[in-house]
Amino acid sequence: MTNTLFTARPIEAAALKQLRDTDDAGRVCAPYTDTEGGAPLRCCLRPSAVGERIALVSYAPLRRWAAETGAKPGAYDEQSPVFIHAEECAGPGDGGGYPFARPGALRTLRRYDAEGHIAGGRLLEIPEAATEAFDEALRGAFEEPGVVLVHVRAVEYGCFQFEVRRR
Repeated sequence: MTNTLFTARPIEAAALKQLRDTDDAGRVCAPYTDTEGGAPLRCCLRPSAVGERIALVSYAPLRRWAAETGAKPGAYDEQSPVFIHAEECAGPGDGGGYPFARPGALRTLRRYDAEGHIAGGRLLEIPEAATEAFDEALRGAFEEPGVVLVHVRAVEYGCFQFEVRRR
C-alpha cells in the first residue's frame, strides 16, 4: 500500500445516481457488459473487469462542484466522458496510491480558484515513482494560495480521472 499526501475523490454517490439515469449532457445512460476490462471507473477509482456492467457517460465535475459552493465557472464549465458502474458499487477500496497512475501516461492537472476559474495547470508524464510525482505536482498546485480544487484528466481523450480538493 502506498500512502499519498492528497486524497483522490471519486464521483459522489448522489451524482452517480443521477448519471446512471441521465448524464450531464442530457443523454439517457446506456449500460453494457464490458468485454475487454480496463476501463477507468470513476465511481470506485479502479479499472473495470471483464463481464462487469458499466456505462460511458458525460460528467461535468466543475458544474457540480460550483452548485455546491456557489462558484460561477462560466466558460470553464465543461463535460468529460467517464466510465462508471451501471449499478451502485462499493466505491473506492483501500488500495492506496493515486488511481489510473500508469507509468508513461500523460495527465493534465488543472487548478481552479474559488470561483471555478482555471488558475493554471501542469502536464505530468507519470513516471515509475507515480505516487511521489503526483504528490509533488499536487503540492505545487496547492502552494498557490487561490487554488481550491485540482482536476486530473487524461491528455489522450480529455477524460476526467479524479479531483483533489484543498484540505
